[in-house]
Amino acid sequence: MNGFVILLICIAILGAGYKIYGSWLAKEWGIDDKIETPAHTMADGVDYVAAPAPVLMGHHFSSIAGAGPITGPIGAISLGFGWLACLGWILIGGIFFGGVHDYGALVASVRHRGGSIGEIISVNMGKRAKRLFIIFAYLTLILVVAAFAAIVASTFAAKFDASGNVIMAQSVNPARVAMVSLLFILIAMVFGFFVYRRNASMVTSTLIGIVAIVAIIWIGINWHPLYLKHSTWMWLVGAYIAIASVTPVWILLQPRDYLSSFLLYAMLFVAFIGVVVAQPSFSSLPLIEGANCKTYVFPVLFTTIACGAISGFHSLVSSGTTSKQLDKETDAQPIAYGGMLLECVLAVLTLCACAYAFSWNQSHPNALLKGPVAIFGGGIAHMIDDTIPGTFDVLNTLLVLTYSAFCLTSLDTATRLGRFMFQEFWLDTAAGETAENVGGIRGFLANPYFATLITVFFGVMLGMNGFAKIWALFGSANQLLAALGLMAVAAWLNNIGKNNKMFVIPTCFMMVVTISSLALNTKAQWAIIQSGKADWGPYSQVFFGVLLIVLAVELAIEGYQILSGKKKVEA
Repeated sequence: MNGFVILLICIAILGAGYKIYGSWLAKEWGIDDKIETPAHTMADGVDYVAAPAPVLMGHHFSSIAGAGPITGPIGAISLGFGWLACLGWILIGGIFFGGVHDYGALVASVRHRGGSIGEIISVNMGKRAKRLFIIFAYLTLILVVAAFAAIVASTFAAKFDASGNVIMAQSVNPARVAMVSLLFILIAMVFGFFVYRRNASMVTSTLIGIVAIVAIIWIGINWHPLYLKHSTWMWLVGAYIAIASVTPVWILLQPRDYLSSFLLYAMLFVAFIGVVVAQPSFSSLPLIEGANCKTYVFPVLFTTIACGAISGFHSLVSSGTTSKQLDKETDAQPIAYGGMLLECVLAVLTLCACAYAFSWNQSHPNALLKGPVAIFGGGIAHMIDDTIPGTFDVLNTLLVLTYSAFCLTSLDTATRLGRFMFQEFWLDTAAGETAENVGGIRGFLANPYFATLITVFFGVMLGMNGFAKIWALFGSANQLLAALGLMAVAAWLNNIGKNNKMFVIPTCFMMVVTISSLALNTKAQWAIIQSGKADWGPYSQVFFGVLLIVLAVELAIEGYQILSGKKKVEA
């Protein structure tokens, strides 16, 4: 099957889904621009700052994309799942699961004063459900911070030999990416200052910003003096996200994510051109399940692809940062629903890169493309380089830079969300409580600086000391977040008398997927423990696996009782 034909068919299906199903959702939920958003009613110049739709789209898409729509499909193909199985879930999941989840979470948050999914659960399902959700969501965010911090540090880190000398052949590209990434932060802050404090023209500033991006890429490729160890970068990344979490969104988060979106659009364009010129064949990939597949397609496929179809992390972004910057309600459909479907396009492009990379590996056994970064970046760069020789280095650097920019964006967004979650656990925000007006120990624990420092500390420590040992739980934990996000929005719609039937099948399906996947992983880890060859990793996975299963069942029961009217929301 020709990859270019598959890509065109998928874009047409996703476009029809956005127009038909997305518009129907807006009508059913009563989207109305006459209702002022929290970005205006609660504007504070720090977290609540109205942003133009293109700027907020840049923040939202950069935050939700992360590494997920790239690593997910590559991970699924590597496990032996077929391209048709992956493609089917990306399309069905994106239109009827992920898009509904992201869009619904954003709208529900806007109608709850920009509150998180935890606050939505508190109002519509009760305070006990809120506390359970926040504990789980916060632990998941710690894992996200740990993982993305480690990924960014690995992308930036130089390689050293046994004598401590830099291995230049393996360290030049990481140094280039690190240098460009640091310069990118600088130009983003300058952009934010002039647009939001000097009222500079958005169009003019954008054009200058794009030129600046091209300039710093050229500078980074030719001047890259930073050759630092992984541990050093971990501490530097930790310091950066600690500062980024508490700074006003207009100076860093909004402009950096907006400018990052142009890297993303460039990457999508390059990938599309690569598919056009290379016409990759999917014959190198299995159709449904490969001979090397050693795990169950159900439920593992649905927890592996994650962000390419649906991701619980998205509901935290929609209700954590995006809802506080939404200028008007009609912007929610292109930003949330459209952003999810654009992520599906990236996932399809990743499958095309997999097809080409796997074919490349068969014909170039001495230059294998291994790992998500190499398969995606190298696969797409080779598509074009094989047609236009001499372009590989520049294209590969651009693609790896974009990948690391995604991770860095998701990283500081996750840190800010972790700060919000930690604060919300100690406060009754629905009653107007804040760290300033509560005082005492709760006021101290809810202080934004303390909440940030403890989130960064645990994230960086785990990232430096083996987060990979419990990373297998992330897929299931992330999809449990999605199930809970779907349930929370369904409960809200039920309470205000709106149609919530579009959430019934997605919620039930994701609950079954989550519990099944957790049970399989827990069983596998228990077998390792019984073999007598386990370190602390399997013990941790068994403990948290059982804990998450119990949590999922408890919240499912709570949700059923609320939605069926058998239980009233506690005061």
